[in-house]
Amino acid sequence: MMFPVISAVCQELSHNFDSISAERKALLAKLASYIQARVNAQEPVRLIYVCTHNSRRSHFGQVWAAVAAAYYQIPQVTTFSGGTEATAFNPNAINALQTLGFTITNDGASNNPTYTVAFGDDYFTTCFSKVYNHAVNPTEGFAAIMTCSDAEQNCPFIPGVDLRIGTTYNDPKAFDNTPLQDQKYLERAKQIGTECLYVFSLINR
Repeated sequence: MMFPVISAVCQELSHNFDSISAERKALLAKLASYIQARVNAQEPVRLIYVCTHNSRRSHFGQVWAAVAAAYYQIPQVTTFSGGTEATAFNPNAINALQTLGFTITNDGASNNPTYTVAFGDDYFTTCFSKVYNHAVNPTEGFAAIMTCSDAEQNCPFIPGVDLRIGTTYNDPKAFDNTPLQDQKYLERAKQIGTECLYVFSLINR
């Protein structure tokens, strides 16, 4: 069962679909079409969210796509993330997700810990920073969603990808160590959450 607080956030964000521009909706619909085709064929849906450092936006994508699939009860969806280089899951991004109601724990490693991001009693995804072709990520039969322009430009070829799509977002890192830091991270988390929910709202089971 999904945590009630996360379910409530999903309901809140779903009321913001009208704030997504027509151009953006057309882009997101391409991802929805890919997911729908996999669902229709009863094939697993694998989504990798890619950003340069795999520390902020790509993890937001991984988490929210998993939540959206659960919220709309779309089966066989697994979400992943990666970067063009590995760093660590950013503490400000973690804080934003915790503010929204996610329960986040880690393995205690001092360098690039592995985090369990839970959004229900039996719902969770595992996050740590890695390159997009890390062994834990699929090598074929997946869609790659590029969440930052740097990754879009610096990953000209991703082997095994069925669909590559660029849904780029402004980097909240620009507000690190400023009075707007927490606000901007929360805004970006909600924006990515809204768009992930919109994509999965288009899927017919």
